[in-house]
Amino acid sequence: MDFQLSDDQRALRSGMRDLLGAVFDRDRMRAAVERGGALDRALWRELGAAGFFALRLPEEDGGVGLGLPEAVLLFEEAGRALLPGPLVATHLAAGRVKGAAEGAAVVTAADGDRPVAHLAEADAVLAGSGPLDGEALRAFVAAARPVRSMDPLTPLHLPPPEPVAGGPGRVAFAPGRVAGPAVSAPGRAPAYAGRLRYEAALLSAAEQLGSAARTTEMAVQHARERQQFGAPIGSFQAVKHLCADMLARTEPARAAVYAAAVTGDPLEIAAAELLADEAAVRNARDCLQIHGGMGFTWEADVHLHLKRAWLRAATGLTAAEAEEELAAGLGSAPPRSGSSAAYGPGRSQAGGGA
Repeated sequence: MDFQLSDDQRALRSGMRDLLGAVFDRDRMRAAVERGGALDRALWRELGAAGFFALRLPEEDGGVGLGLPEAVLLFEEAGRALLPGPLVATHLAAGRVKGAAEGAAVVTAADGDRPVAHLAEADAVLAGSGPLDGEALRAFVAAARPVRSMDPLTPLHLPPPEPVAGGPGRVAFAPGRVAGPAVSAPGRAPAYAGRLRYEAALLSAAEQLGSAARTTEMAVQHARERQQFGAPIGSFQAVKHLCADMLARTEPARAAVYAAAVTGDPLEIAAAELLADEAAVRNARDCLQIHGGMGFTWEADVHLHLKRAWLRAATGLTAAEAEEELAAGLGSAPPRSGSSAAYGPGRSQAGGGA
């Protein structure tokens, strides 16, 4: 089997990079930072028109009909560009929430007690009890509490802990009360179950991979251009080692993410998430180190990659959860079911796989 990217997959990745370069360049990214991470609805619709959210929907349902390997390539590019918004939730909501596939709706996820991203702008929320919209969503948003986010491009809210009785056909929430074990609270239950949980983790890992690759490029470029003692700092052994370490983290993470996209195996996804999180966080820190004092300034983009990487690593399938998954899978465990979920309808192999 050929595990290199096919020509179509390379074209797909290149096309997404070109699109993001046109609709979300550095000036627009900085503008998004200045407005506190508020989503650009026109950009969201542009992504929908390009098939970003409907990529894996069957063609007969208005989608593109591709699989998880191709989705990973698009999310990797989104991570490189620091594209804001609940991309994973909206992608997974395509076909389940009206308007998600076309980019007409913004869908976020309430995953347990963790903060919810872009809640104030969401048209629906994926929760354990099912998607929230309409009156239930408005009650949920009203009871949620905004919290300070480490990432200036990702506004956060703490979800309400417990639903309480409302009027007929309504749900209300009491932020000050603690839910007991018998209470079903959308803000406490996991947003994704089964296969969707692992797909969300893999797409997040792909974003981390894109960020790790981008910070590696930024570090190498700066090391070539920055002069010290009459020579580029990239000629100094300590800087060379930092750049080499960044590449040595990125490429194994890439192999793990691409392989997990082909197999869809939960254990491989957990391993890919661990490697991608480490690559994104440590590469951003090393990139900042190579930039020196300039890397700490607000004007440099390095800190934005670091903050986003920290935030992603703390959400979804965390390192501790991924380690538990891998530990539980040690030994002679039988093959996991559902590994064929990586492919789109009618696909039996990687198709030149990612």
